[in-house]
Amino acid sequence: MMPFSDEDIYTAVKNHLPSVSEYVKSHGGGIKLMGVKDGKVYIQLTGTCHGCSMSLMTTKMVVEKRLRELIHPNLEVVNVEIGQEGSLPEDLVSDTEGDESEVKKESLVQKIKKIF
Repeated sequence: MMPFSDEDIYTAVKNHLPSVSEYVKSHGGGIKLMGVKDGKVYIQLTGTCHGCSMSLMTTKMVVEKRLRELIHPNLEVVNVEIGQEGSLPEDLVSDTEGDESEVKKESLVQKIKKIF
């Protein structure tokens, strides 16, 4: 049993993710934090790491290992493949505000492209 709420875990992971993702970035990939539910952290490997045969090893031996060191030794990290977002648990603690701002940024970029 995790001694922290899902909200606490989400905040901690979000704060530590930039340093944890350095290894992934060095290989042309990225990590997207999908959310937290029942102490499990759901991520999505992106870029060259998406679909790589070593993605499971990266999730467990790099991301999960480092987050366990930084946050809690029982933390579990699950990689959600692109296209499998529908398999995420309901009531996932996530930053929906950040997602909306990304959508707004894309919309603004699309509008500017239409002008030019």
